[in-house]
Amino acid sequence: MKRAVTVLLDPAARPLGIMAAAIVVLALIDRGTGYFFSLGTIFSVMQLFATLGLVALGLGLSMLVREFDLSVAGIVGLAGCVAVMTGASNPWLGLFLGVGTGVASGALQGLIMTRLGLSSVGVTLGGLLTLQGITYVLTENRTISYPNLAVALKLNEPIADLVSVRSGVAVMVFVAAALVMTWTRIGRDVIATGSDRRASRIAGLNTDRIIIGVFAASGASAALAGVLLSYSLGAASPVALADVLAPAAAAAIVGGVSVGGGRGSPMGIAAGVLTLCILRSGLSAIGVEPHIHDLVTGTILVVIATVDAPDLARRLTVWRLDRAERWEKRLARSS
Repeated sequence: MKRAVTVLLDPAARPLGIMAAAIVVLALIDRGTGYFFSLGTIFSVMQLFATLGLVALGLGLSMLVREFDLSVAGIVGLAGCVAVMTGASNPWLGLFLGVGTGVASGALQGLIMTRLGLSSVGVTLGGLLTLQGITYVLTENRTISYPNLAVALKLNEPIADLVSVRSGVAVMVFVAAALVMTWTRIGRDVIATGSDRRASRIAGLNTDRIIIGVFAASGASAALAGVLLSYSLGAASPVALADVLAPAAAAAIVGGVSVGGGRGSPMGIAAGVLTLCILRSGLSAIGVEPHIHDLVTGTILVVIATVDAPDLARRLTVWRLDRAERWEKRLARSS
């Protein structure tokens, strides 16, 4: 019990602890049927990870610098539609233009925020609505089919019955992001900017450039998710993944990213995404109603918010110190 509490209180270990707990609970519920540990369920988890993971990564990167990129939901849809409309004969061209749309959108919003000193919530909310409007205009409010079915089949092709090409790409993006955040100066500068922007500026960091770069990376990650999903489905729709924002934010928070900035990692976000995907696929595999997934996710978020509350942390610290002091007095009396 004590070890479980320690894991819950440690933001670095918490994502893996929550994911492990979800697996254990679902395995106990599923005991005897074997549905949860089937290859089909694992493949389904990774397919969900391929889309939700890349969106959560983009959103999580913006949270690391104490901002919030609401526009990722709009970028997913627009990038997918741009790729489908331009990449019928050349999928790489559609990929380039789709991801480029995300990079340009993210960088422009970051530039507006830094130059005018505006809040990311207001700017990216406007960006979300603008991007959705552009998507509706481009598609004339209809689903656009993608005739190159060979690409769709290739992206969904199973590898060892566990992952697809699409989910494999998502995993590689997370690994690359983790390497950059852990081993490069860029990663250290991002964390420093999110921890204390004023102190970072005094130390000589160009925080405006970092924020613009982070929002460009956020747009690229969300756009890649939209392009890969649209290609794999063989179609793009202006309303596809319109509700991806809430699950992505939940995954980032479960993954240990602080809304106050300066804390979190790509691997933690990956663990948070996997936790939500495991819950969704696992609960579906054992026949639980879909709304139960939202209930479970909401409960986890409430627990995390409670544990991260500054007042609770202060009280726990006082309780530990008081307990240690009493223990020392007891030892002194016995000796």
